[in-house]
Amino acid sequence: MLQFGLLTALLASGYGVMFTVLDDFRDEYGIAASWLGTIVGIGFLASFVAQVFLAPFADRGHARRLVLLGMAMNVAGLVIMAFGEVLIVLLAGRLISGIGIGMTVPAVRRIVVVADPDNVGNNMGTLLAADVAGFATGPVISALLVPEFGIPAPFLTIAGLTILCFPIALRVRIDESAIDTGRRSQLAFDLLRIRGIVAGVMMGAALYLMIGTFDALWAIVLDDLDATEFVANVGITIFALPLVFLGPFGGRLAQRVGPFRLGPLGLALGAVFMFLYGVMPTAYAMLAVGVVHALFDGVTASSTGVAVAMTAPRERQAAAQGLVGAAETLSGGATAVLAGVLYDVGGRTLAYTTCSVIMIALAVGAYLLAGEHRARRPKTPVAAPTEPAVTGHA
Repeated sequence: MLQFGLLTALLASGYGVMFTVLDDFRDEYGIAASWLGTIVGIGFLASFVAQVFLAPFADRGHARRLVLLGMAMNVAGLVIMAFGEVLIVLLAGRLISGIGIGMTVPAVRRIVVVADPDNVGNNMGTLLAADVAGFATGPVISALLVPEFGIPAPFLTIAGLTILCFPIALRVRIDESAIDTGRRSQLAFDLLRIRGIVAGVMMGAALYLMIGTFDALWAIVLDDLDATEFVANVGITIFALPLVFLGPFGGRLAQRVGPFRLGPLGLALGAVFMFLYGVMPTAYAMLAVGVVHALFDGVTASSTGVAVAMTAPRERQAAAQGLVGAAETLSGGATAVLAGVLYDVGGRTLAYTTCSVIMIALAVGAYLLAGEHRARRPKTPVAAPTEPAVTGHA
């Protein structure tokens, strides 16, 4: 668990670094501002494709190979971005890295879920905590290394640390006993016949709808409210820290009371907080709302991963996690663009209110669709028949 948690953190830290050097790409390499969003977006698109089309191979006895190949591609992408100084090279590096991350994360989640199904809540929460911690660490690495050693330094540092994880991925015991023997052409979409999986996809989409809106608007809104840069940065940190420290607890709580109860409740509360961001009169009022919001999210955000792990067939864990991850990636990326458009058209109240309404619709839909999966299960071993039933049994 700790070994794959470290790997998850390293994968996420590359994203964190990339976001913080976009202004350096513009200032040092002359990359037009209009292309910076494309550099970000192509990585998310690549990750989406990999999670849909490549993740299922982890269920067919290739989980270790997918992790190793994904790690290698991520390292290659980081190195290319470190030395790339023109747009096409930076796009290529981001594309390769996105594919690597997209094929590694679902495989890691499968390994962790199958290895210890009785503690799926704690373990999925720990992976979430590692992911958030890694992303939050990326800007710190950039701040320490870029002024002294230049733009390549943080990318090369993370690439080097990832290479050190290869012996871990080679030696760690991986349970490949639950193998998917379905058709090779079968991707993850047949899992959408399981109502619990559809509900999990809706929960993940709602969560990343919130994240995409928050990321796209937070700094802009605070700037328009004449807040200092310190307040904006503190807000992002405050939002991330509870997820790091409360993630494992939230995962255990989701397993104990039911992720389809805790998750939709957390999303509904998140929708209320998002609405409040649109009407708060000052930056400090927004920051106060953000503190409370972050605490609730820290407890409830693990529910999506736990929900999917509990309802997916044991031999289809990577495909299911990849399907939800793809929905999250698509939702977050599309929302970031939509939020910016709504903010330009009608201001922050329109942008945040729209996010709130859609979140509530998805949360209610997930709760109702989950059906029997809402039942409380103190201990939930991950086991299911090979072929999902149309009625939603897993």
